Amino acid sequence: MSTAEAKIHKVAHHFESAGQEESACKLGMWLFLCTEILMFGGLFVGYVIYKRMYPDIFLQGATFLDWKLGALNTVVLLLSSLTMALSIYYTQKAKNSKAILCLWLTLLCGFIFMGVKYIEYSHKLHIGLAPGAWFSYTESSTLAGLPLYFSFYYCMTGLHGLHVLVGMLLIFWMVLRAKKKHFGPSYYTPLECVGLFWHLVDLIWIYLFPLLYLVE
Repeated sequence: MSTAEAKIHKVAHHFESAGQEESACKLGMWLFLCTEILMFGGLFVGYVIYKRMYPDIFLQGATFLDWKLGALNTVVLLLSSLTMALSIYYTQKAKNSKAILCLWLTLLCGFIFMGVKYIEYSHKLHIGLAPGAWFSYTESSTLAGLPLYFSFYYCMTGLHGLHVLVGMLLIFWMVLRAKKKHFGPSYYTPLECVGLFWHLVDLIWIYLFPLLYLVE
């Protein structure tokens, strides 16, 4: 670690070296991500089980979703993964201004994603496609079990949306730290950990999109 960067980041007293601190941080982040996978994995399994039990309900439920909006959000999140990765790359190359720009672009993608979800949610809630007991859609062709599908839909996309918001807050925190030049080629562990979290959020959506929007 260079002298300039040593003044920026001091290794915590309970670590013997910067390398040990970095390894511990990454290990902790990966363990946390495993718990996230377990949580969403349980929801995915539950969804698949109920879809097999009530295929007609899930097929009808998917007809109320706009796959084009879902596809748009997929592209937006994939783009955000690229800009997040580029922010780490530019930090490694000591190009701080470009790294900050990429972080801002990642945040912009997050706002676009949440804006699209707001449009989807508001339309569905307006016509009564709410989860569980709040379901009030009254078309005669509606299957009786349709609230089950939308309970899964709101639970899974809502939980994912919450993770997007948390990720956006973390990225904004990284922007503030990057502006203070807290990161450089020899130290960017927090940025890398936030990047791992953001990539997981994107990966979960890649599974959610076909599972919910492209039901067959």
